[in-house]
Amino acid sequence: MVPFSVLDLSPIIQGGDAALALRNSLDLARHAERLGYRRYWLAEHHNMPGIASAATAVVIGHVAGGTSTIRVGSGGVMLPNHAPLVIAEQFGTLESLYPGRIDLGLGRAPGTDPTTARALRRFMEGSADTFPQDVLELQAYFRAPEPGQTVRAVPGGGLNVPIWLLGSSLFSAQLAAMLGLPFAFASHFAPDYLQDALTVYRSRFKPSDQLERPYVMLSVNVFAAPSDAEARRHFTSLQQAFVNLRRGAPGPLPPPVDSTDGLWSPMEQAGLAHSLRYAIVGAPETVQRGLQAFIAETGADEIMVTAQMFDHAARLRSFAIVAQARDALAAAARPAPSAA
Repeated sequence: MVPFSVLDLSPIIQGGDAALALRNSLDLARHAERLGYRRYWLAEHHNMPGIASAATAVVIGHVAGGTSTIRVGSGGVMLPNHAPLVIAEQFGTLESLYPGRIDLGLGRAPGTDPTTARALRRFMEGSADTFPQDVLELQAYFRAPEPGQTVRAVPGGGLNVPIWLLGSSLFSAQLAAMLGLPFAFASHFAPDYLQDALTVYRSRFKPSDQLERPYVMLSVNVFAAPSDAEARRHFTSLQQAFVNLRRGAPGPLPPPVDSTDGLWSPMEQAGLAHSLRYAIVGAPETVQRGLQAFIAETGADEIMVTAQMFDHAARLRSFAIVAQARDALAAAARPAPSAA
């Protein structure tokens, strides 16, 4: 059985606010836990009017504290924005509070625009260029402190919080393979390098203390509803948000529309179709077929589902439909019982 997990950007909808978004995130996490999803990850983005999870470690604590079994983590923390020691202390604290349930996914992008990145970091030297060294430094803080070690993560040292590398290109695939770390690819918005990244990661993987063999989790947009038409309507919220972001005008998540005619140019439509080509949108049967094809094409070890839906009840229902599809695929993959 391929496990399924959830990626949540804690969307702030038009007419709503961050408080509502964070309440909805916890409600969705509890729903996902009941449905048997393995992980619930939150993403770091800054200066984004439609995303409430900028203080990612804080939101992880909010979700972990309101659930009991599901793993909770970052998808991801943008490491160039932070000193490795700070992240080690934050996630060491989370692991101390919720032992055995915390994941640390790391990205090398800023999660924002250059001006906001400068406001976050105050200086821009190094940044993504030092990402490999920063990952190694972070790993060292999670190991048991050595005699004479002058700088320690407290809490953090000796807790061995699981680290994942996230990516949308080949860089993190190569680094994850070299360090023997699990790898998560952002195929939900950046599909171009998916197959190449999988090949690089799997062919160059070196076993480590954390992981013996390659392990790939792939994120995919899944908008499920009772009918294909309803699912496509909910999907228009993400399409509008995506176009607004590309136009340099990000905002709260817009409500769905019955028709997108005239909302964007043919060139923008082509860009949407390209960037979101791994989106699975439709009724239960459509979703099951789409997931089956995606898993067969990629050989994913785990699927991370994301759905930026305006209507919270519809989002809860969508994840329930996906869970049903997951269970149906698992049942179909089981070998038939042998005759007595």
